[in-house]
Amino acid sequence: MSYITERVSYLKGLAEGLKIDEQTNEGKILKNILDVLEDMALEIEDISEIQDEISEQVDAVDEDLSLVETEVFGEEESCGCGHHHHHDEEEDDDNSVISFNCPHCGEEIEVDVEELEDADVIECPSCEKEIEIEWDCDCGHHHGDEDDDNDDEDDE
Repeated sequence: MSYITERVSYLKGLAEGLKIDEQTNEGKILKNILDVLEDMALEIEDISEIQDEISEQVDAVDEDLSLVETEVFGEEESCGCGHHHHHDEEEDDDNSVISFNCPHCGEEIEVDVEELEDADVIECPSCEKEIEIEWDCDCGHHHGDEDDDNDDEDDE
């Protein structure tokens, strides 16, 4: 029994103990107010129980969803940047190719992501100028070659 239900029961007992005359206008109003309070207290108690059940179900669904995400997207890795990078051994073709415009000639270029991961610079197939790869992840983590030799930057 909830606290509210206990309080309403106490008020009803108090009204009976005081022998409030239900034939008077005031007595009728007090009895109806106490009946409404009792109905509200019982309804609140039911809602609270349902909310607890729903909360447990949501927690179970959240756990199940985490398992599904791991199965669908593969293992989650973090590069220490706060962003999570999902890696799966069988990636879709949609995720393995990215496209962007050449900063020199403006021509659209499609490049395999695996090629970009191993390169700091690629060559535009249209104008044949070098394009420096800059990852716009905002994480501060270097996504190109693991050796940070930037000797090639003086070529321009």
